[in-house]
Amino acid sequence: MNVHTTHPFIEDLSDKSVEEIQNSISSLYQKLMFANRTNNQHLANQIQMVLNSYNNEFKKRMDELYKKVKPKIEELK
Repeated sequence: MNVHTTHPFIEDLSDKSVEEIQNSISSLYQKLMFANRTNNQHLANQIQMVLNSYNNEFKKRMDELYKKVKPKIEELK
């Protein structure tokens, strides 16, 4: 499975706060560990795709934040 595959039924995550995204990622990791412990590979694959969607959105947000603060960081040097 491609590690960048996103789940086809995940709605647009842009309306969620960064905190909501982080909480969802944490919850999904717990569910992924359960799926792996119970050897439910199909469920684990589905959760991994959802996790990829949330992680991609989180990375996008962090990149946007970095672009905003980078000039301020450069001024401090």
